[in-house]
Amino acid sequence: MRLAIPHDFDEAAFARIDRSAAVINLIGETMGTVWRVRLVVPGGCDVMELRAAIERLLARLVAEMSHWAPESLLSRFNRAAPGGWTRLPPDFAAVVAAAFDIAVRSGGAFDPAIGRLVDLWGFGARPHTEVPSEAAIAAALRRSGWHQLAFDRAAGWLHQPGGVALDLSGIAKGYAVDAVARLLREQNVAHALVEIGGECRGFGVRPDFDPWWVDLEVPRGIDVAPLRVALHGLAMATSGDYVRGRHTIDPRSGRPVETAIAVSVLHETAMLADAWASALTVLGPGAAEAVAVREALAARCIFRDGGAMREWISPALRAMLE
Repeated sequence: MRLAIPHDFDEAAFARIDRSAAVINLIGETMGTVWRVRLVVPGGCDVMELRAAIERLLARLVAEMSHWAPESLLSRFNRAAPGGWTRLPPDFAAVVAAAFDIAVRSGGAFDPAIGRLVDLWGFGARPHTEVPSEAAIAAALRRSGWHQLAFDRAAGWLHQPGGVALDLSGIAKGYAVDAVARLLREQNVAHALVEIGGECRGFGVRPDFDPWWVDLEVPRGIDVAPLRVALHGLAMATSGDYVRGRHTIDPRSGRPVETAIAVSVLHETAMLADAWASALTVLGPGAAEAVAVREALAARCIFRDGGAMREWISPALRAMLE
């Protein structure tokens, strides 16, 4: 078992922990998957109200950014007439701003405006198994791309040029993890692990002073040594094709990615871990490694490379292992 431990520890977290405090698990459904929160209960905490507050928060984020909910703000933007402007709520605007930044820094490997391609391949709200024609892919590509969107970051207004569709599935789930973590801290929870569909963020420690340990997933049949991460002030996200098949689309070609088996990224926020895991998945062997080094990303990548399987660990993650 390989162990990855962050270099910086919050000494105050150890000072505030009560070794007799209870650890509870909260669980529910959101975004087509399961959310889980494991927390050390602070004194005076109303657990039922805390759970209700988490559910209200997640319901609001779904109502804003779901590609699957037909009446979400995102779906309404995708149907908007050409030339219109939509005022985005603060959470939505923060996600779009981060998505645009990652799109630039990844050379377009991550793109929040590929909703037409997602739907074309049957990965959206209306699943199907038909392989689209070359002409259909070309047409969807013409109506895709973040560069076609004008975004007023200061005021939060997003322009619809006509027919361009957002899909934030590669970043919104990570943002939701961060939002739940912020909510917990606002409710005086100092020690917790938050997870939504495999994307995680941990802060503080357990009552036994151990961090929140999370294992990086290893696809079945892959001979890779286990890697366990101490999520102490860290978030983790994984992308790949080992669960749902080849469902990640390369925004540049308009086709599903075939080289990435599993790509995991550790970051200070789950939103950026989520987005970078998606981007590295698209970039593939070689290019992903170069970008991860340039961006100082802590990443573990398992790629198909020349007919073989290859694991690559970035220098930033290797330093945590050492």
